[in-house]
Amino acid sequence: MTSTQNSTKNTPSSKVLPLSDAVQHALAVTKRGVDELLIESEFAQKLARSELSGKPLRIKLGLDPTAPDLHLGHTVVLNKMRQLQDLGHNVIFLIGDFTSMIGDPSGRNVTRPPLTREQIEENAQTYFKQAALVLDAEKTEIRYNSEWCDPLGARGMIQLSSKYTVARMMERDDFTKRFKAGTPISVHEFLYPLMQGYDSVALHSDLELGGTDQKFNLLVGRELQKDYGQEQQCILTMPLLEGLDGIEKMSKSKNNYIAITEPANTMFAKIMSISDQMMWRYYELLSFSSLEQIAQYKKAVSEGQNPRDIKVAVAQEIVTRFHSRQAAEDALSDFVNRSKGGIPDDVAELSLTGAPLGIAQLLKQANLCASTSEAMRMVDQGGVRIDGAVISDKHLQVQAGTVVVQVGKRKFAKVTLSA
Repeated sequence: MTSTQNSTKNTPSSKVLPLSDAVQHALAVTKRGVDELLIESEFAQKLARSELSGKPLRIKLGLDPTAPDLHLGHTVVLNKMRQLQDLGHNVIFLIGDFTSMIGDPSGRNVTRPPLTREQIEENAQTYFKQAALVLDAEKTEIRYNSEWCDPLGARGMIQLSSKYTVARMMERDDFTKRFKAGTPISVHEFLYPLMQGYDSVALHSDLELGGTDQKFNLLVGRELQKDYGQEQQCILTMPLLEGLDGIEKMSKSKNNYIAITEPANTMFAKIMSISDQMMWRYYELLSFSSLEQIAQYKKAVSEGQNPRDIKVAVAQEIVTRFHSRQAAEDALSDFVNRSKGGIPDDVAELSLTGAPLGIAQLLKQANLCASTSEAMRMVDQGGVRIDGAVISDKHLQVQAGTVVVQVGKRKFAKVTLSA
């Protein structure tokens, strides 16, 4: 076993420290928008001891590089990390290059295919670069869990596995459901929460963050730290942000996401497309506005102010964070122009042949619709315009020339069609 596993016992003092105004403020910042903080009284004492000693807390967030891009849903927990970072604590951005090869079974009803080393390395290259759009990169400790997981070897893995029973593993809701349904559970999937928990031992974590679907894994970290004689970490779970549909959690696979690297105009327009009710959820989980400011916004809406104005504010805030203030202003102008039927400045230009060309084929070839059947539906729904005029004829033959074609509110193309 490595030296990490022979840690000196580090138990907190039994004396209960008073909570200063600064500690109570830090606790309030920590609790804003969270789903759970376990155990709150323990974390309050950690904050108090940190203030007394001047030693920052070690706060850990682990992400497996299962995909190369982050979306706004990922930034919910990154925002919380930044808030804790701004309070003066050490944040550790842990890239799970080892655990990615196992595959996180959280929330899965089938075994997650493990990634290859090449896929992991490719995805990891972009992870922190994107996360640094939220975190203070200069004050962030970047680690890879292969640092301590690889040296474990077979002997270390067996010894680690002996610290947790199958019965306790089966307390996981997703494992239980799969077992009852007769869905296969591979033995290697039991290793995932163990390895994630061992990360907390290796890093001497004081607080670990994750989504609500990570609660079981985070609790394993607490238990393993106890086994290794360390003070147990507290855990903080953040809600899962709903996507553009307002129902399912934001996910690329559900196509309801807003990538943090999307163009400013697209990002702004997508945020403006969420419902007025969902807008408050985005304020709560994504905005850095104070709770007092958000309360003022809600009061203004209840007194008759158009929710659209309030939605513009959060859209501009988010676009500014990932682009710039000028980009946010330009995105607002572009959005207003489009809402009035105007044509944006950054329309893609392409050339097609085959005039006269059926409208459905034109939309498909211009990548404005995925298929001719989708194109037909968009025409039926009144969602297709040529040079600003609504098209209602599904059998329209577009003649040679240059036209601006629009599908829905955000898709445009300047098409030069020839014979």
